[in-house]
Amino acid sequence: MYLLGLGLVLLVMKYFAVGPVAAWNWWLVLSPFGLAVLWWSWADWSGYTKKKAMERETARRQERIDRSRDAIGTQARKKKP
Repeated sequence: MYLLGLGLVLLVMKYFAVGPVAAWNWWLVLSPFGLAVLWWSWADWSGYTKKKAMERETARRQERIDRSRDAIGTQARKKKP
């Protein structure tokens, strides 16, 4: 997502000829978009995307279980040292 944001900022700066970006070549300005495509391809290929989605789902499920236990008063008590 950061690469897309950077690409959009550079694209707008090049289009409106703002700052030193106006003198850069187009391939340099558009390179963050290509890097974003490479990142997404790698993330899908390696399973990184699926792993992060499963972690979020597990965290939401555990939070829901903890809220339910708190609501009915069966939350596990901490052991005294």
